[in-house]
Amino acid sequence: MSSESDDHTSLPKVLLVEDETMLAMLMEMMLEDLGFATAYHASSLGEGIEYARNGDYDLAILDINIIGGNSFPIAAAIAHRGIPFMFCSGYGRLGIPEVWVDRRCVAKPFSAEQLNEALSELLQA
Repeated sequence: MSSESDDHTSLPKVLLVEDETMLAMLMEMMLEDLGFATAYHASSLGEGIEYARNGDYDLAILDINIIGGNSFPIAAAIAHRGIPFMFCSGYGRLGIPEVWVDRRCVAKPFSAEQLNEALSELLQA
């Protein structure tokens, strides 16, 4: 769990939900290189829901399978707030419920270019 300081206030702020620590660290570095700030990092369903409901962020990246279940309740909380989000998963789109099939899903492993393309689409939405 982390929250960044105010030095990145002008950058788009991301809620990152990823339970694999090394991958989360890599994604945070990618995000910074791409001009985004990780506002929050959640590694479990409980943390993710708390940040989804109450956090200050511009968009979210959700790993589908996380500690405590899957990220679909987090997605619902984010959608309720009208904040754009995308999924990332080692299984690709497999298992995404019909209600979320229109959401972008980047398959792991992905490159910085693939992540940047997906994030750009979210910001344009």
